[in-house]
Order: sequence, then C-alpha cells, then structure tokens
Amino acid sequence: MSKTQLESTSFPGEDCKQQMLMDGERDQESTESNESSPREEIDIAQEILRVIESVARLGDYRRSHKKECYGLVRRMKLLLPFLEEIKDFDGPISDVGIASLSSLKKALVLAKRLLTTCNEGSKIFLVVESEAVMMRFHNVLEKLWKALEAVPFYEFEISDEVKEQVDLMKVQLRRAKRRTDTQDIELAMDMMVVLTKKDDRNADRAIIERLAKKLELLSVEDLEIETVAMRSLVKERGNQVTESTQQMIDLLNKFKQIVGMEVTDVLDDPVVPKMLKKSLSLIIPHEFLCPITLEIMTDPVIVASGQTYERESIQKWIDSNHRTCPKTRETLAHLSLAPNYALKNLILQWCENNNFELPKKHVPASSDPETSSEHQEKVSSLVKDLSSSQLEVQRRAVKKIRMLSKENPENRILIANNGGIPPIVQLLSYPDSKILEHAVTALLNLSIDENNKSLITKEGAVPAIIGVLNSGTTEARENSAAALFSLSMLDENKVTIGLSDGIPPLVDLLQNGTVRGKKDAATALFNLSLNHSNKGRAIDAGIVTPLLHLVKDRNLGMVDEALSIFLLLASHPEGRNEIGQLSFIETLVELMKDGTPKNKECATSVLLELGSTNSSFMLAALQFGVYENLVEISKSGTNRAQRKANSLLQLMSKAEHI
Repeated sequence: MSKTQLESTSFPGEDCKQQMLMDGERDQESTESNESSPREEIDIAQEILRVIESVARLGDYRRSHKKECYGLVRRMKLLLPFLEEIKDFDGPISDVGIASLSSLKKALVLAKRLLTTCNEGSKIFLVVESEAVMMRFHNVLEKLWKALEAVPFYEFEISDEVKEQVDLMKVQLRRAKRRTDTQDIELAMDMMVVLTKKDDRNADRAIIERLAKKLELLSVEDLEIETVAMRSLVKERGNQVTESTQQMIDLLNKFKQIVGMEVTDVLDDPVVPKMLKKSLSLIIPHEFLCPITLEIMTDPVIVASGQTYERESIQKWIDSNHRTCPKTRETLAHLSLAPNYALKNLILQWCENNNFELPKKHVPASSDPETSSEHQEKVSSLVKDLSSSQLEVQRRAVKKIRMLSKENPENRILIANNGGIPPIVQLLSYPDSKILEHAVTALLNLSIDENNKSLITKEGAVPAIIGVLNSGTTEARENSAAALFSLSMLDENKVTIGLSDGIPPLVDLLQNGTVRGKKDAATALFNLSLNHSNKGRAIDAGIVTPLLHLVKDRNLGMVDEALSIFLLLASHPEGRNEIGQLSFIETLVELMKDGTPKNKECATSVLLELGSTNSSFMLAALQFGVYENLVEISKSGTNRAQRKANSLLQLMSKAEHI
C-alpha cells in the first residue's frame, strides 16, 4: 500500500481547525514569554534542562502518535550535551544569543505540552482528531528548527563534536517537519464505520472490539482513566459538546459495554472514578485494594498467577476474553478463581476495628457455581443437537446457539470449547434456508472472538459461507458478507477469502443488495482490498460499476465508503485504468464543488492519488473546472483536505507546463 493511500485516509468528526491550533499555541507562547535579561542566560539553559528532564519522566504514551512522541523526546535529549556546554560557558553573551535561547525554551515548552497531551489525554481524541494533533507536531518541529538555526554556536564556544550533533538534529528536523501523517488506514476505516453506522449488529461489535484492542482500552482501569481524560477534554472545550465530542463519548460507552462496565454520563457525573481515588484511600492497607478498581475487596479471589483481585472485576476481565493477569501480564495457566479466605478475614477484622463498612456488592446469578454448571450443560446439549438426525432438532439448536453467541463473549468461548464450530460449519451445506441463515449468523457472532476466527477458517468455513453469500436468503447473504468481513480482520484470512472466490459475490451484493447489504459488502470489500492481490480480483469482478453508482447516488449515504475503496484501487495499475475515465473525473470534481466536507476530502484524496501517477488526470480535471474548487478547499476544507488540495494545485501547476 502506498504512502499516499495512508495519508489520504481521515477520521470523521475532525472539527479542530489548523488556524485555531496555531492561534492557541501563539497564546500559550505569550504566557510563557518572560524576556530574559543579559545575565540570565545560564538560568535559561538550566530551565531548558529541567523541561527536557521533566519530559523524560513522562513515560509511556497513548496508542496514537507513539512514533512521533518518542521521536520528539529523542531529539530533545540530543540537546543535553549542547546545554551542558552553555552552562559551563562563562563569557559574555550577546542579545542575539540570549534571544535564541529564549526561543529554544519556548519551543521546548510547547513540545512538553504536546507530549503531555499524548501521555495523559484521551486516546479516542488522539485518534479521532489525529490530523489536528499531527499539525501540532509539525508546528513544534518547525519552531525547534528555527530556534536552533538562530543559535550563534561560535559565540558559545560549542565544541565541534557537539555542534556536529546539533547540525545533524537540524537536518532531521527539516526532514521531519515535511513528514505527513501515515495513520493506520484500517484503524481509520474502523473509526469511519463505527462513528457513522447506526446498525448495532455483531458485525459492528467486532469492529468496536478491534478498536478497543488497538487503542488498548480493554481493561476497567484503562477505561476509567479514559473517562477522566474525556471529562477533562470536555471541560477544556468550555463544556461545549460538539458532534465529534459526542461521537467520542458514545464510542467510549461502547467500549465500556464490551467489558461489562456500567455506562455513566461522562458529562453529568462529576465524581472521579473510585479507582483513581488512591490518595483518598491511603488509610486502607494497600493489599486490601483490588488492583483493577483500587476499591477495597469484599470477595477476594486468587488467579493462576498468584495475584488477588475482587471476584467481580476479574470475572469481567475474563469474560471479555482476556487470558492474562492484568497486573503481571503473564498468560494464565487456567481461569479458575480460588477464594482468598485468609485475606478476606483480615479485611473483615480491619473493618471491624476501624468501624469501616464494606460496600454492598450485587452478585450476578451467572457467578453462582450451580447456575454456571447448568449453563455449561445446556450449551453442551445444544452442540450435540446440532448433529441430530432430526431436522427440526437441528434447526432449534442452531437458532438457540445463534442467540447465545450474540449475547456475550463468555458464550462464544463456551460454544467453541464444547466443539460447536465444526457442526455449525457442516450445517452450511444443508438445503434448509432457515438452518443456513441461523448457521451463518451464528458463525458471524462466534467470529467476534479472535481465537474463533482461526478455528472457523481451519474448519473450511470460508467456501461454505461464500456459498450462502451466493444463494442464501436476503438476510443470510447480508450476514455472510458481515461474517467474511469479521474473518478478514486476520490478514491470512484476507488471502483465503480472495483465493476462494469470495470477492465476486460481494461485488454482486454491493450492486444488487439492500441498503444494509450494500453496506456490509462495502465494509468487507474495503477490508479485503487492503491486500494488494485482492484489488485486482475486485477490479476483475466489476467492482467499479457499483462503486460509481454509490458515489453518484448520494441518498444511499455511502459516498465516503465508496471513495475510500476507490482510493485503494487507485494504487493498482488496473484500478487506475478502470476508474480514470473522464466521467469519473467529472464526478470527483462535482463532489469537490458541492459535496459535504468529508466528500470533498475523500474526492480530493482520490484525485491526488490518480494525478500523482499520470498528469493526464490533472489536465482532465482542469477541463472540468477543478481549479476554483481546489482553491476554495485549500482555504476552508478540513485540515487533511487543505493539505491534499495544496498538493494537487502544485501538481497541476507542473502539468500545465508539460
């Protein structure tokens, strides 16, 4: 996949404009700018050292922009020898020298603020508004470069060795400030689907779980911290909830639902999560607190790693398909929970001595050993019924398993552990339409579990699912497409589905299916087209025609999804030949003129991808009046659209002289 492709993918809800960012940073600079007197130059160097040292203590960074953060920290540390030599310098320093150190300090303070945001801020915000954050990185790097350019090294008597090191850093900064965002295109598409889809089926839940995994928001502790970060973000914005802010809050709540947390109102709940109230709980012995919630334990249990947790919190962790100890991160040899009676007695004794009342805990019915055993027997019986000689028994069993696999992660694991996947796959060859529909939907639900994806594929389910996609009922075809999408999250399955001729029936559904079917097909085809070979297969299957229809029929609400697939196809030689027709170029120009801000951004990205390889596309677009549209987008479009528009204007300037 090309660099341009990655750069062009964007996130919905980007409402932080570049100018606002720049204005904000200028305001910050003004508050920091305390002019140094000629005799304070050594103090400035000491202050700069303290800034760099405080940055070095920040530790790990959130999932997004890790590479940029560590790169910035590394460059800041390279300045340490330079600053040490300035501290040791005892000669007179000119006003130019003092001014250069002051500028360097301001740039590094801005860098510290940005790194603090990436260290403590909302993970969801850092991804959704990735473009705005990247602009801040570019701005900081440029200010650092300018500040170092102005430093009179000869005046400070800097050694040749240190000067060479700083010169190398300046070269790196000059290259880095021109670097564009290369965000994970799969992550971007996941965000687009989750933030725009209203359909709350398990296909979408699979995307949400993948997002939670990528953002490392899978534990109760991480989600509590994210809640506090989100609340701080809203406060920073003056408690004004824009559309993008509400989308971020909704996504956070979906993450909470996956791990079984109670969903509270982020805005109206002023109470800091209990797990962050460690300072208020210092009177309670540390060993009495659950490592996940940091609340005093009422039912402590020991896991295979030897660590003790509150039963309810560790059970939620396990039910969310985690197989590691939250504290040590080691894989658990088994999932049994052993009551820690000794610790429980100590807690009860301490509570009695200190007149401390333990919080009341609601014990869900599913945690009762007898009920759990009955449930396991029920699932085992249903799995056996899948292989019954009576059609009605099979139909009833697979329907019930479909419902159970939709309900929670524990059921998906339980069904698979009881050998449920092979007989369900076998049912896909039955002529009974209802059995086919229930079976393929059950596999869709089961495939949400990461381990089940591999098990389903190993059982030879892909060709059978494709068979249902070809000839099943309307609902069965839609859920088959969703199942293929879920399975294609594994890269090896992208190849398997492509080689099993899964793309042609998806293209057919994209062209002839219901609106929901078209959306399922589009999501699956996008995921599959991340594989280069599958791009050619999609083109050969005739994907261009239905995509053009989706782009032209704006009432379907799938313009951005279609353009995202076009962007992938444009990186393939056959794709460029297929889509680079005059009618398509004209359609792109029309979208750039009167489409939504997101339409304009996507259309500009596709045209840039086409024009980067063939100037004739640029000349064709000019004939349709694209120039005026690009000028307008470069001024008022989204941040990414502005950048793409400026790149296109430069390309067109070259094309006109050919």
